[in-house]
Amino acid sequence: MKTAATALFGVLVFLFWWLCYPHAQSYQEQYQMFLFTNDYFTQRVMQPGGLADYLGEFFVQFYYLKWAGALVLAVMYVLLQWLTWKLMRLQANSLSSWCYPLSFIPSLLLLWLMGDESVLLSYVVALLMVMTAAWASQGWDRCRFSWPDLVAVPLLYAAAGPLAWVYVVLRVLRTPRHCWWMPVLMAVTHWASALFLLQWPLKSVALGLNYYRIPLHYHVLQAILPLAVVALTALVHCLPGASQRKTMAIAEKTWGGLSTVAVFVLAFCAIHHGYDKDKYELLMQDYLVRQECWDEIISRADKYQVENAFSCNCVNLALAKQRRLADGMFDYYQSGEDALLMPMIRDLTSNIPTAEAFWHLGMVNSAYRYMHDLQESILNARKSARFTKRMVECLIVNGKYALAAKHLALLQHTLFYRGWANEMCQLLYQDAKVDRHPLYGKKRKMRFKNDFLYSYDEIHKMLGLLFIDNAENTMALDYFMGELLLKGKPQEFMQYMSWVQQYGGYQYMPRGYQDAVRFIQSNGTNTTSSYGKYVRKMMGGN
Repeated sequence: MKTAATALFGVLVFLFWWLCYPHAQSYQEQYQMFLFTNDYFTQRVMQPGGLADYLGEFFVQFYYLKWAGALVLAVMYVLLQWLTWKLMRLQANSLSSWCYPLSFIPSLLLLWLMGDESVLLSYVVALLMVMTAAWASQGWDRCRFSWPDLVAVPLLYAAAGPLAWVYVVLRVLRTPRHCWWMPVLMAVTHWASALFLLQWPLKSVALGLNYYRIPLHYHVLQAILPLAVVALTALVHCLPGASQRKTMAIAEKTWGGLSTVAVFVLAFCAIHHGYDKDKYELLMQDYLVRQECWDEIISRADKYQVENAFSCNCVNLALAKQRRLADGMFDYYQSGEDALLMPMIRDLTSNIPTAEAFWHLGMVNSAYRYMHDLQESILNARKSARFTKRMVECLIVNGKYALAAKHLALLQHTLFYRGWANEMCQLLYQDAKVDRHPLYGKKRKMRFKNDFLYSYDEIHKMLGLLFIDNAENTMALDYFMGELLLKGKPQEFMQYMSWVQQYGGYQYMPRGYQDAVRFIQSNGTNTTSSYGKYVRKMMGGN
């Protein structure tokens, strides 16, 4: 029965991450670049918790394949539950089966915690490491003075970071008379590491350098989860022995039912409160843009769309790629002038759809600049394989082969990008091959041929120039006309309608443009116009 419950739990976790939240895995994977090099390993393990950080990134690279990432997570959740049960058994050898549901509590708290996209897998790996060590140390319980712990505590701190305190507390709970000195050793180890890590804030050293992507920020469940593990192992001390429970069958069933209900309630809370609908819808749109699943982006927006610029950029890009932007742009929410292309925002996520739009438009330099700034905005100073890959493509299109080769040398040390990097190496210093390439040759024709600077306020002019340079770039034309409408430039929109008729390739005037023309010609009195609703909203009306 216990084995079946654990197996069912593992299957449910696998399905949860594989079918419901593959975009969460993609988000984690795109903010690292795991390298199979000695330097990379040395760099990671040279700080407290470094081994857990290294192993965490090793496992996260498998998120590239959503089924593999879901399998990794399912194994970790099951291992956390199994270790919790084993630690509970160490505290009390004869436990009733009604206690078994309680061993799922840490795993469900972890499910809740991982709803925060900034929690790193290194935290989970570190927790599993210290729990495994606590379980494996049971052979030292009879020692009057546990000499192996003198080595285990510093090593665990070096490998797992501050979560090594969990090991110390569990050991003291099990053999308090023999292990009373271990908290002192742990405190000295922790204090000594802080002296050698003066470049880090003391709070970061105390709470872990690699558990959370944003420095000096932590989720409250990061403290509650290890406390729950300790509390469950301490709780079993208070339970009656098996011989005392023979006459307590009714009470045992009652407690078993209550613990099972508590587990299901916790599971509901973890999913309902841990995974914000709007946030994960945006992550899904980012994932679909990365996979170029344009139809799915549009179909999801038909059902529900988050009302912010990030979502608008994703939906409008999908519409443009399907040649539906001119027809249906204002059938969807538009945030304002930034609905097609956002200005630079200094964070690691906001400008991803804008960078992708620049690439598809052929504004290669802008795509490179945005991708570079996105990578430099990763708060834990990691590199991104996804961003680096796009930067390489931009450099190859521009003929900057020496710099592209440096980035490709890094990607060649990865697992899932190595094959692509080797293929791209065949294009280095081969202009003729690039010109003939079905994708990069087209981008080379679409791009600006001269270098110049422009401000974001002139982005519509850049789109117009992009189209003038290459009249086959109808996506640039659609974005240019869309920008004129978003910026409230009706006269210019009407002036350039001739471009749409001559070069747009439409058999009839797009429905969205017809709607805008009718609204403009009515001097804003048309109350049924979709574009008119946008204009009134921007003017502060209803």
